Amino acid sequence: MEARAQAKNIRVSAQKARLVVDLVRGKSVKEALGILEYTNKSATPAIIKVIKSAAANAEHNEGADKDKLVLKEIYVDEGPTLKRFRAKAKGQGTQILKRTCHITAVVEER
Repeated sequence: MEARAQAKNIRVSAQKARLVVDLVRGKSVKEALGILEYTNKSATPAIIKVIKSAAANAEHNEGADKDKLVLKEIYVDEGPTLKRFRAKAKGQGTQILKRTCHITAVVEER
């Protein structure tokens, strides 16, 4: 019995979010949230939100015990890139890529 949660179009690059996700993969939900509480990265609040949502889905929909939940899978995929332009010297412009990502968490009861 597993439950999942997904956050889409988060305004953090996938590369930066993967650094945080790698810290908690395979850990219990309680332990993962404890680690993330002291992780100072821009992707951390979104990842905490996804993990809490997956745990709540397991508890509400599957009737799981929240103390026994484990992060079975957690991964980050690239989302759409917002393309913007900024003025440069001599009347030129340069492209600014504002990257997004999709975060998915799957929890199961151990």
